Amino acid sequence: MSGIYKNQEEILRKLKIDQLNPMQEEAKSAIHASNEVMILSPTGTGKTLAFLLPIIAELQPKIQEVQAIILVPSRELAIQIEQVIREMGTGYKANAVYGGRRVAKDKQDLNRRPAILIGTPGRVADHIRRETFTTEYITTLVLDEFDKALEVGFEEEMQEIICNLKSVQKKILTSATNGLEIPAFVEVSSPVEINYLDELSSQLTLKSIVSPSKDKLETLGKAICHLGNQPGIVFCNFKASIQRVSDYLTEQNINHGCFYGGMEQKDRERSLIKFRNGTHQLLLATDLAARGIDVPEIKFIIHYHLPHRPEEFTHRNGRTARMHQEGTAYVLHWAEEDLPEFIGDLEVEDLAEKTAPAPSGWTTLFISGGRRDKISKGDIAGLFFKQANLNKEELGVIELKQDCAFAAVQTSKVQKLLPIVNNTRLKKKKVRVYVV
Repeated sequence: MSGIYKNQEEILRKLKIDQLNPMQEEAKSAIHASNEVMILSPTGTGKTLAFLLPIIAELQPKIQEVQAIILVPSRELAIQIEQVIREMGTGYKANAVYGGRRVAKDKQDLNRRPAILIGTPGRVADHIRRETFTTEYITTLVLDEFDKALEVGFEEEMQEIICNLKSVQKKILTSATNGLEIPAFVEVSSPVEINYLDELSSQLTLKSIVSPSKDKLETLGKAICHLGNQPGIVFCNFKASIQRVSDYLTEQNINHGCFYGGMEQKDRERSLIKFRNGTHQLLLATDLAARGIDVPEIKFIIHYHLPHRPEEFTHRNGRTARMHQEGTAYVLHWAEEDLPEFIGDLEVEDLAEKTAPAPSGWTTLFISGGRRDKISKGDIAGLFFKQANLNKEELGVIELKQDCAFAAVQTSKVQKLLPIVNNTRLKKKKVRVYVV
């Protein structure tokens, strides 16, 4: 903790947010006034900020121990919330812990206790067993996307964690789905419910794409060419299907990234980074990407496989048309295939014959230095502007991590700039720079 703590006005100014939306205002007031709150709101409406602001306002600066735990169903959501807290510049330390990351690295981060700990239930339960930190001062517990955590099999670990948090006074649950039963072990009796699920954006358009053959690969390729070079996600039900679709799109020279549970954590993170900065405009994903990941405004999603349940359909569709932006969800189905009742009758999209979308024009570079080396985004921008002579239009999104960074650069400039910036010094560290 830095010792310089920001109030809400300062935090929103730093985030460049003029005012909170109605859901965030209502949630903030409820969390301050009540000990049990459930926030129900569609994906992309700002639930994270809705619970973080009141939690941070109630932290005790003099307590140098963990005071709040946020349990999440996926590694990506843990990383995302940690990043949001860093961007808020609150003065309080926050750390994310999750499976697929070395426990020794966790311990190094937790050696100086964060005020807020974010993590997947399995890894948080492991640290509680190891007594990595004391639970004595943890007064706030957030179960973010709690229904998804239960769905992916974290019930046992969540129960173990809650049993060990004897000092918790405030419990906050969030979900983008209604009608879910809260398990008895959560020990929530009558939460104040903030329900904005009926506030779904009217800007979402639903259409169908009909495949003349049962194997829909060729029709998918035509659909992507028809939609052109704009950000979108293709949802598949199985990891193996993603590999098959990826191989086909590669043959068709359609640039894309992949995102699913069987990938190495590093590869998953890098896929999202390249999607966020525009290197990839298209992402092939399982339902792991249906919520809890930080991605830019998406113009379309395609259901390559039909979802099994209405909740999955809703969450996938929630990736587009977010925060009152326009977007389209396409259901790709065989001509003789019956659509589930929860999908209903859809207008058919006629596919125009078009060539494969051109590459985005951006390439992602890895920089082997980060926050731990006292390197800032400004330092990285300076390296590319001053030493490589890039102009502002040629440098894209920079993402700064603890021990590294990523920058999007115009592809046409990469070959010339790499020899200039690789093995140069940023602050006191000699950094390697190479294409991801």
